[in-house]
Amino acid sequence: MAWKKSPEELLTFLSETLKDVACHSKQMFGYPVYFINNNMFIGAHQNDLFLRLALEDREEILASYGGIKPFEPIPGRVMKEYVAISESRYRDKEIFTELLAKSVQYVSSLPPKEKKGKKPKKK
Repeated sequence: MAWKKSPEELLTFLSETLKDVACHSKQMFGYPVYFINNNMFIGAHQNDLFLRLALEDREEILASYGGIKPFEPIPGRVMKEYVAISESRYRDKEIFTELLAKSVQYVSSLPPKEKKGKKPKKK
């Protein structure tokens, strides 16, 4: 399955939006993703953003807004704490600001994730 490259406008939007958030970024599968305390919380995937939310927030948001759905990067493989946000929703400043604040609050409350050590080389 070939994934579509994220549009440059989406990547710019994401980096500009997060410039004042205490987080760091990495590339995963060719897309930028952002972490707080080594816990992934937001990123780009094709034409959408994905965002990590607490269960209560996820349920409320999925019931309240169109253009937001469970994040399923591979058909049949839903990432349980994440939602995918379409352009129409992440461009809605009021809604996206609310969602981002909930995500930052939730992920900041999680214990720091330990970095995995490098696997030893096989001989």
